[in-house]
Amino acid sequence: MPQKETTIRVSRELVNALQKFKVEPTDSYEDIIWDFIEPFLELNEETKKDIAQSLEEIKRGEVVSHEEIKAELGLN
Repeated sequence: MPQKETTIRVSRELVNALQKFKVEPTDSYEDIIWDFIEPFLELNEETKKDIAQSLEEIKRGEVVSHEEIKAELGLN
């Protein structure tokens, strides 16, 4: 059974931006959009839980800055 198609309205600015991501001239906008969203669709439950936990740690201020890590490693 063939997939149904639809049309979405996007600005010319977005079309121009999407064109920059074409690897092959035959790449469709659908190919490009799938490339962008697939990583988010593939997150497993454990990864989602880890991300949520990390966001909570950030909210609580439990973070270390890039500069602090560099200083700790003696990279300043």
